[in-house]
Amino acid sequence: MFRTLGGGDSEMKDAKGTHPHAVTDLCEEGSQLYATALRTGRVARSAVEAVPCLLEFPLLHPDPNDPDWLRPITPGVALARQLAPLEHEIAERRRSVLQLTDLFEPFMSLNTQTIPTGDSIAVLEGGDRINAALNMATAQCRTEMLTVQPSDRLLTEHSLVQAMERDRPLIERGVRIRTVYQHTARYAPDQLAYAARLADGKAEYRTIDELVERLIICDETVAFIPTRDDQQVALELRHPGLIRYLVKVFEFMWNRAVPLTVGTPYEIASDGITEIQYSIAKLLVEGHVDEAIARRLGMNVRTCRAHIAKLATALGSGSRAQLGYLIAQSGILDREH
Repeated sequence: MFRTLGGGDSEMKDAKGTHPHAVTDLCEEGSQLYATALRTGRVARSAVEAVPCLLEFPLLHPDPNDPDWLRPITPGVALARQLAPLEHEIAERRRSVLQLTDLFEPFMSLNTQTIPTGDSIAVLEGGDRINAALNMATAQCRTEMLTVQPSDRLLTEHSLVQAMERDRPLIERGVRIRTVYQHTARYAPDQLAYAARLADGKAEYRTIDELVERLIICDETVAFIPTRDDQQVALELRHPGLIRYLVKVFEFMWNRAVPLTVGTPYEIASDGITEIQYSIAKLLVEGHVDEAIARRLGMNVRTCRAHIAKLATALGSGSRAQLGYLIAQSGILDREH
């Protein structure tokens, strides 16, 4: 949390030093009195003696017509005053990042082919460290970012805001973003809204039936992959050979994926089997259980079993064992996709 609000002091004290707190931790007494001032239009100066923070931040100002009263500063104006130094600091730090990136960029190409193996793979532990590395990589990205996002890793509301803050500057710098989701992302409103806000020519989104794990590649020079299901440990890869391999994997998935703006992969084909049911049938024949199928296709187990039931009905199956046999005999796995 930034502690430089309200003119730069991290804390505020009255004359006796008994009322310290930052504006982000506005005390209960101050909150109540400020709310009263907003409702009534003013408060007595004597009422503010116990909460000098309202004048220090400031949230109140003297009434020009009566020195015994104080009037509230509107919340919008107060918020703008508090945000101004933060926005200035963020802008300064972004400029510093760009300056450092420009400074070291000529040297990066000199070292690319001779990078020691020990420095080409870094283990990142903890969400804060992973996000810091991602933020640095995206700040340095100049041409293209490739990402793979399995549906069981769909962003929460908080992480969507973080992703927007990280990706929007990329778009503004002219960086191309290509992202592959699973088909189930088409039914996630927050994810669709996020894609719509960035899909302005430089950002492209496609979906595919099955994804294994998350992947992020920046400028074909650095990649990030998770190593644990809880997403708290990741690898930062800078080895040119590994990066080239991962780019080829991405391009393979990208060419098989369907643009997010084109149709729906759940439409029923001429044989009565939907695309998602085709994917489930393929995994059933391979011997996967319901939980594994649901995880690989990015849906919950209940939805997966509902599709299996529809598949059984379409093929006239009366049991799980018979379903596998009928799938193999029906020829649906032979159709082109």
